[in-house]
Formats: sequence, C-alpha cells, structure tokens
Amino acid sequence: MTGHEDLVRRARQAGLNSYSPYSGFRVGAALLAEDGTVYTGTNVENAAYPVSNCAEVTAVNTAVAEGVRRIDTVAVVCLDADSIDDAYPCGGCRQVMNEFAVQTVLVAAGGGPHRVHSLSELLPHGFSGETLLS
Repeated sequence: MTGHEDLVRRARQAGLNSYSPYSGFRVGAALLAEDGTVYTGTNVENAAYPVSNCAEVTAVNTAVAEGVRRIDTVAVVCLDADSIDDAYPCGGCRQVMNEFAVQTVLVAAGGGPHRVHSLSELLPHGFSGETLLS
C-alpha cells in the first residue's frame, strides 16, 4: 500500500513537469485509486486561461481514462507556494475530487511537510451527482 509520504513525493516529482510559463506556479498531484494504483498529474497552462488544467484534474482525468471511478487519496504539492496555506486545491478541484469519492487530501508546499485533511473538511456540503440522479 502506498503511504502518504510516497504520494507526496510522487506529487512533487510530477510538479517538476509542470507547464506553467505564465504563472510560474508549478503544481503536481498524485492520487491513490481504490485498487491501489497511483496516477499523477501536473498543471498545464494555456494562454487562454480558462482552458488550463489544474494538476489534480489532470491526475483524475488520467485515472478516469483508465477506468477508475473511486479515488481514496489525493496529494497536492505546490512547488512554488510561499507557504502551505497557499498550496490548497481550488474549489473546482475540490468538486472534481468529490465526484470520485476522494476521502483524504494531502497538501504540501515546496519541500516542506504536508497536512492531512478529509475532503469533507475542505468541501463541506459538496454537490453530489446523487442529487441529479434522484
């Protein structure tokens, strides 16, 4: 089983591949699928900002393309954040994680320690697809 430290390490590695020529803000993500497989992603910017992708969404999309529908843990590392408080996933990423039942979110900045949160702590009362299907 992949531990928190390993996921954070893999997220840091993924962040090194960031394509962030406009913000200079490199982000990497690593997620642990329910079956134990790890998927990574990095942020990919575009001159037309709305079509950029966050690292977390890139990792989730990669996992979904491989058939994953439930994700246990997501690690997010913002390599260029001044502090861990500046490294948290945006609201859109939190909602994407909610769609795939993420339980745990690990957050780190640069080479420092990480924090552990439940997704429900970061996204209380998250919008669920169950609402649409009922």
